Amino acid sequence: MTATDTALTGLAQGWCALSLLHGRIETHIERALQTGHALSVREYSLLDVLSRQHDGEGGHLQMKQVAEAVVLSQSATTRLVTRLEDRGLLTRYLCPTDRRGIYTNVSEAGLRLLAEARPTNDTALREALDEAAKNPGLAPLVRAVASRGAAV
Repeated sequence: MTATDTALTGLAQGWCALSLLHGRIETHIERALQTGHALSVREYSLLDVLSRQHDGEGGHLQMKQVAEAVVLSQSATTRLVTRLEDRGLLTRYLCPTDRRGIYTNVSEAGLRLLAEARPTNDTALREALDEAAKNPGLAPLVRAVASRGAAV
């Protein structure tokens, strides 16, 4: 393969379009969440992921799993958890069956903020997708995202 290979160029163009769509969506949601709720996209995502935990078997996530879910390194995830804990939005406690494990739960204040922010996130996502759909280069990706949402 060479740098001018049409398959490689098409693949690279697809990746650039996907990256552009992601960036536009994230920027739009970030502004909306910061303005309305003093939350970043990463903070919102972390609260959302942790709010889905449950007390049943396998219901709590290890920090590695949380990091994968919010697409951050483990150290960045730990720093994010600490910031949200300092704001009273999260609590940490020892795992009752493994004293080495530490679990993180969303506090009542965190659940309230998440509930308030969810409509803002959803509206901003819809707005960003609607705007991106006007761009012929991004429209197929928007359709793919929309069809994935309908299938879930």
